[in-house]
Amino acid sequence: MKSLKNEKFHITGMTCAACQANITRNVGKLDGVEEVNVSLLANQMTVAYDEEKTDEQAIIHAVTEIGYGASGTGTEAQKDSGFGKEWQNRREMTEENQKEMQRRLITSVAILIPLMYVAMGPMMSLPVPGFLVGMENSLISALTQLLLTVPVMIINRHFYQSGFKALVKKAPNMDSLVAIGSAAAFVYGVFSMYRMAYGFGHGDMDLVHQYGHELYFESCAMILTLITVGKYLEARSKAKTSDALRKLVDLAPKTAVVLRDGIEQVIPAENVTAGDIVVIKPGGSIPVDGVVTEGHGYVDQAAITGESVPVEKKAGDEVISATINKNGSFLFRASRVGDDTTLAQIIRLVDEAGNTKAPIARLADRVSGVFVPTVIIIAILTAIVWLIAGQSFEFALSNAIAVLVISCPCALGLATPVAIMVGTGKSAEYGILIKSAVSLETLHSIDTIVLDKTGTITVGHPSVTDVILWNKKNTREEFLAAAAAVEAGSEHPLAVAVVEKAGQEGLVLPKTEAFDSLAGRGVSAVINGKRYLAGNMAFLQENGLLKQPELQKKVQEQADSLASEGKTPLLFACDEEMEGIIAVADTVRETSKAALRQFKEAGLKVVMLTGDNRITAEAIRKRLDIEEAISEVMPTQKESCIRELQEKGHKVAMVGDGINDAPALTRADVGIAIGAGTDIAIDSADVVLMKDSLADVVTAIDLSKSVIRNIRMNLFWAFFYNVCGIPVAAGLLYPMFNIRLSPMIGAAAMSLSSVCVVTNALRLRFFKGRTLPSDTAEEQKKNGTADSGTAELRTAEISAGDDSHESNKEANWEVKKEERNGEKMPSGKGEKEMEKVIEVEGMMCAHCQMHVQKALAAVEGVSEAAVDLEAKKAVVKLSQEVSDETLMKAVEDAGYTAVSCSVQ
Repeated sequence: MKSLKNEKFHITGMTCAACQANITRNVGKLDGVEEVNVSLLANQMTVAYDEEKTDEQAIIHAVTEIGYGASGTGTEAQKDSGFGKEWQNRREMTEENQKEMQRRLITSVAILIPLMYVAMGPMMSLPVPGFLVGMENSLISALTQLLLTVPVMIINRHFYQSGFKALVKKAPNMDSLVAIGSAAAFVYGVFSMYRMAYGFGHGDMDLVHQYGHELYFESCAMILTLITVGKYLEARSKAKTSDALRKLVDLAPKTAVVLRDGIEQVIPAENVTAGDIVVIKPGGSIPVDGVVTEGHGYVDQAAITGESVPVEKKAGDEVISATINKNGSFLFRASRVGDDTTLAQIIRLVDEAGNTKAPIARLADRVSGVFVPTVIIIAILTAIVWLIAGQSFEFALSNAIAVLVISCPCALGLATPVAIMVGTGKSAEYGILIKSAVSLETLHSIDTIVLDKTGTITVGHPSVTDVILWNKKNTREEFLAAAAAVEAGSEHPLAVAVVEKAGQEGLVLPKTEAFDSLAGRGVSAVINGKRYLAGNMAFLQENGLLKQPELQKKVQEQADSLASEGKTPLLFACDEEMEGIIAVADTVRETSKAALRQFKEAGLKVVMLTGDNRITAEAIRKRLDIEEAISEVMPTQKESCIRELQEKGHKVAMVGDGINDAPALTRADVGIAIGAGTDIAIDSADVVLMKDSLADVVTAIDLSKSVIRNIRMNLFWAFFYNVCGIPVAAGLLYPMFNIRLSPMIGAAAMSLSSVCVVTNALRLRFFKGRTLPSDTAEEQKKNGTADSGTAELRTAEISAGDDSHESNKEANWEVKKEERNGEKMPSGKGEKEMEKVIEVEGMMCAHCQMHVQKALAAVEGVSEAAVDLEAKKAVVKLSQEVSDETLMKAVEDAGYTAVSCSVQ
């Protein structure tokens, strides 16, 4: 099969789904074109075509001949200037478009206000200048309104350029409706001015009075301004889409340390070539993909693979760009650089997934192709029929204009955006940030939920789940304190989890000596003259422990049992005697099981998708009764899994939190990011959950269904109003009942329909999300879903010399806190945490709320931070003393004003 060329094009002039469909249809007709994907949001088109049958210029011509702009993206130039250049340029263009729409809106509103005052002031008994009041000044008032309306029409001329061009090309869109409605009002207003002038010239003041009340210039300007509001909001959404790509590009390290001629040199990361030896030190970011040649380290690659625990890297292991070396030092040989790195591929996937996302056609856009020409034909036929019937030209024209005015798309245009605006505002009250109308609209049709494991279903970092005593001579707290003291010298994340657990329980660590670490095996230290060992089974055996077959079998069975549950067992021994086992794992969020139960009740298919190992994934799947689990997948495979589900006809929502989830979040019909996740995941997603709870996904779907019902109701009444109003405006009732609808009444009816639509949409403010029940303590224990910070840990006491294996039992005790060697762990259970309240100014929306919350949570010593947007306050819980100045500075560094800080 002959390979096809995939080319990207930048498109200008698109305003709605009808434009998108029109371009897709026209380009798809070209000989040799196999596939066309047009992204309305990114203003891009991707075309797969046979170079022997067509070329780039033919494709551009197919777009420009139907009234849109098109240009190639310059693939070679893009490669020469770096993989981030194209996205940077696009971001600048979208931001400039947003600024332009903002200028149009502000200027239109500034002119509309005096126009409405001149037109409506006298009727509302407002103080209006004398030269604009009275019948003798009616023509002056009309001329003033005309002069104020023309600038608004010029400022928003895009509607006329796009709308009338679409009509000429037989592809009417929403701009066509706006152009027809506003132009009809303006033309009739000009006609009325001529009639008024005629009346003044011929002394017919009744004619002047009649047409003095039939000026619709303010209707023309109002229509244009209201629709511009929607266009500005749309432009803001488009500007936001480039943020994820920009942050992905920024994630790439700017410099790299390479060995050349035996000397370490710091060079720009883009200058690293395949074969270079790159030096990585503790805390260093890996600039390109490669293979370790010497040394070792623990690399945090959760951002790329989703693994919650840093992975040890030694000679022969592969390292991935944009991952971070937590500790240790090593050298690696660069293998994939520039556009070939894993990070560059993720960036490309995010971009391409956005461009190929299936367009969601608006119902209003779909019917506009029939509605607009039908209304025009009816208006023309109305004028012709009344002229044939012997009526005057004014009578026929008045009825024809009445048809156009009453058919003005104001209600049709407001039906969707007003409901969307109220819906997104309501979602923000629940801590759910919905970025666009498309995502809110799509949520209601979701039938499959794909969940990332690490950081989404689970907490996202390792913590202690089990403390199993083996030696009855020690108490649980003595064993845990000694274990934490031994592990305190290690930087390994599992060791850190043990130390944190001891800190949470307020245990005092004994002093250690002669600490030693063996990479990949374990650690050792001396406490009070006794030698402690901590590590895996192989490490203990290498040091002469577990020689007895029965003891070795028991320990192995216990370790295997924990491993089968997705936990990592750490074995501890003292002076060649087995002390106990501490299991560490990434624990399940408290709300996950309740949310998963609701997904099933709603008839949704649930799939867990993770880069973590199969054993851990399967343990979580069984524990939470998830229908399907796919493990050990890379970012490219995650995106492919989403695409496969879509190809089977599923509407897919992807929930994730890491950089590795970005391509899948963008590919999914709706991408949902956990708020505590990376900024890149948040920017790649359509929906952001600020409270890190899967329960909010259920609320978001319920809200979407309510919004869609509301929109359909609005559209029904908007069309029903037209179906009833158009025949009356055309004069259908005039012969029998002498009922005739003047353009003025038609304009009033049009305005009333808009009010009805807005009022109906405001009912969404009373939406109530369902409350998801939390798991009981018994359910948490039974299913293993309790967080290590809240659930009681099981404690087993096993005698090394006793064949009997005592059952696990709960231990309740008072932790004795003493100062020992001048070292004391931070207070934990049993002590009340101090709370401080910070008054914050400058927060405007839920995004601001999230930024302040994340800034405070990042302060050392802050265990919990909660921000109240309405009260303009933040409440922080402290696990240790933190000064007021430190907390206030964190708020100010986030870009907001901290007014005061006080103890609650």
